[in-house]
Amino acid sequence: MGGISVISNLLYVILLFILLGTDDHMVKIECRAFFVFGDSLVDNGNNNYLLTTARADSPPYGIDYPTHQPTGRFSNGFNIPDFISEAIGSEPTLPYLSPELNGEKLLVGANFASAGIGILDDTGIQFINIIRMYEQLQYFQQYQQRVSGLIGADQAQQLVNEALVLVTVGGNDFRLYDLGARRVMVTGTGPMGCVPAELAMRNTNGGCSAELQRAARLYNPQLVQMLQSLNSKYGSDIFIAANTQETHNNFITSPEAYGFETSEVACCGQGPYNGIGLCTVASNLCPNRDVYAFWDPFHPSERANGFIVKQILTGSTKYMDPMNLSTIMALDLKLTD
Repeated sequence: MGGISVISNLLYVILLFILLGTDDHMVKIECRAFFVFGDSLVDNGNNNYLLTTARADSPPYGIDYPTHQPTGRFSNGFNIPDFISEAIGSEPTLPYLSPELNGEKLLVGANFASAGIGILDDTGIQFINIIRMYEQLQYFQQYQQRVSGLIGADQAQQLVNEALVLVTVGGNDFRLYDLGARRVMVTGTGPMGCVPAELAMRNTNGGCSAELQRAARLYNPQLVQMLQSLNSKYGSDIFIAANTQETHNNFITSPEAYGFETSEVACCGQGPYNGIGLCTVASNLCPNRDVYAFWDPFHPSERANGFIVKQILTGSTKYMDPMNLSTIMALDLKLTD
């Protein structure tokens, strides 16, 4: 499920191409279509419609969502796409497989993500029915055909070209670039060795897995170099590197600075660090989700997701190279004036 992809995926990729607006506190954009691709970090319910065990449609998932009901999000409440939708002044995207995604709701965009997928097509094979990355892209092409039938081919193409695209798994970002993306924010690996599941499985006495952390330290600088090379090739800052490892490390090394009581123990789970098995109604459940950096053995809590998106929007060059999303949006706004 998404936990497998959190550990096995080498990177998250965020692709953003947007028409922008501003306010006094934070750069926002006019409502534009929003498309989401990836794994359980961003799945908002597609797997609810599939015969798979990689799903989050049972309590206590969704306990802090506005409806207080499970939605298919691997979170106690909002996930990363929800916070981005909120920041851009848009309603949350519906899962592409939802029967409610019809008519004018198609113009809001769609979420194609599926818990359990990874960079490789055989990642998550144990879950059988999940929407692998190539299938998500096929659904995206199908979506464009549906929208063309609704508003015409030219308007559909404009809607896609002006949209915001979020991808949380690698390997297909350049294919989306070919479809028109001109601001591609690529997020490196988080601290894979520090999630509660790893602490429980590897019995490190609360310490992060040195092996996985070393892999992340080797990978992330090479990612930045690759993106810089691509920008030189295209003669523009198309690709932006987001240092999610640094963002997560803040929670892990100094949880109290962010109002968290722990970054080791998951709110929902069982066993050491609540890091064993799935989050179910039979699991241990913390009374205050806001003081836990991790919701379940693999996924950040709603509050942690909010901090991640804040760094994406306004983080310094320590987190965003060469610029953050607010700066990108301000530059793009000038280009449209």
